[in-house]
Amino acid sequence: MDDLTLERGTSLQEKPGTTCTGIPAKGPAVEWELRLPGRPLLTVHDTRWDNGERDLVLYQPTVVPEIPAALSNLHNRLRVGIARAPGNTTTLRIMAFPAWVDGERPRIKKSLTTAQLAAKYGLQQLRDLTARPGVALHSAGGRVDVPGCDVDDPQDDIRIQHALSFPAEDDETPVIAFTHLRVVPVLRHVGWLSMVAV
Repeated sequence: MDDLTLERGTSLQEKPGTTCTGIPAKGPAVEWELRLPGRPLLTVHDTRWDNGERDLVLYQPTVVPEIPAALSNLHNRLRVGIARAPGNTTTLRIMAFPAWVDGERPRIKKSLTTAQLAAKYGLQQLRDLTARPGVALHSAGGRVDVPGCDVDDPQDDIRIQHALSFPAEDDETPVIAFTHLRVVPVLRHVGWLSMVAV
């Protein structure tokens, strides 16, 4: 997708903060660097809090470079929580809620058809992601009336909340998903990436 690259960076010592559930905690973070030629470095933090929670967020550095307001407003906002898949101790999941920009404020859309999610994520990128070992897209609510979350034939009839599950030892998949769900839509909005789904 254009020249956007994602690379694992350094591991940080414990940092203080607040978890997705609002609990003050400390925890180490792994930095993932998002690079786009001619643009400031963006950093994603994958933080594992000492209370057992884990989340991903676009980290706000101490000195924020000059960037468009919508992108600046994504810093430290719209985190994605990583949780155990219901009834499974070896699988984790994140909610597949893509971002959109309302004026200069990034927001998320929770309920979409699978075809709408694929269009926002990028159909080929979603297929590539779900082709990774142990990765699956499914309905988060466990609804039996949903015609499935098949990325080869995405349903466009029922809006649902999608979740992405992956093996607990897979650190890369949630960061790739977070980048496509939260950061890429904002980069497209500010004109740093092409609007064409890739």
